[in-house]
Amino acid sequence: MNTVTPKNLKLLSSGLLISALACTASASLFSDNFDVDNTAGWQFNSNMAGDTASQADGGSAADFFFDYSTVGISSAPNSIGGTTRGLRMQTAITGTVGAALQHGMSVSPIGQSFSGDYVLKFDAWLNYNGPAPAGGNGSTHLTTAGLGFGTGIQSPVPGITGTVFGTTGDGGTSADWRAYNGSSSTIAPATGTYAAGTQASATNNSDPYYMGLFPGSTIPGAQSALAPATQIGTAAAGTTAFSWRTWEITRSGTTVSWSVDGNLIATVSGAVSGTNNIIFGQSDINNGLSTDPNSLLFQFGLIDNVSVEAVPEPATMTVLAGAAALAALKRRKK
Repeated sequence: MNTVTPKNLKLLSSGLLISALACTASASLFSDNFDVDNTAGWQFNSNMAGDTASQADGGSAADFFFDYSTVGISSAPNSIGGTTRGLRMQTAITGTVGAALQHGMSVSPIGQSFSGDYVLKFDAWLNYNGPAPAGGNGSTHLTTAGLGFGTGIQSPVPGITGTVFGTTGDGGTSADWRAYNGSSSTIAPATGTYAAGTQASATNNSDPYYMGLFPGSTIPGAQSALAPATQIGTAAAGTTAFSWRTWEITRSGTTVSWSVDGNLIATVSGAVSGTNNIIFGQSDINNGLSTDPNSLLFQFGLIDNVSVEAVPEPATMTVLAGAAALAALKRRKK
């Protein structure tokens, strides 16, 4: 039988205090790992009239219960038990109308509104129709995510009302790494927004900063087996296609920062407030629909293991950290 002594009680109290500190530091506000079909819990928006999540004429779609192992993609790094369900987002893939439009779509969880400081974290996989690195017809798309969203679409066309970040899979544009803040225009490098620097190349995959972080991944062999003539090759350095990456978007007051695999990509000061939901999206960079039949299967952005966690105010963290340190010090003196 274990006896609770004053010393043990102090140790227990110290442990509980430290545990409380850890829990307070990462209070969960929302999560979805897409292992259960929760389509009804998400709002789908397209800039093409008549589009639905199941892919109508405009070619935009969202599958909230997609088994990505069917296209040769392994379980995401933050999945538990090796599950392979996620959110697949597609745009400008197929259809018969809207050829003159720069297509885009976005999704957000219904009924969510996050206040204070928080972190949006998720696993992302960017895929495109090959061959890599250049890609097939219509292969250059943006996969985006951000904060400060209301009920309408968040896409460069018709516009961004929140703070949104995005990148291309194939590096097929001069601005492959982008930040938006209440505008349809990408924030310019000269503003100092990008960790790569203020030079003109700071948004391009060819910049040494991105090339050093992301050397380029090879198309999975299972995709090559599905389309041996085209789904081959290695993505360009400075891009993140064909590999799982962990994104974090952190709101601290009016500053919002974006990192990929722990590497800072961009920081937006004076982020627009808007409303406080989160968004994920897929956007084309040009007008029209892809003429490549392989785009329907291989052109998409994939999201898994979404979480939103509160970040306590600095004063709260200081008090809790100090109390934990004091408890630990007293314990050592016994």
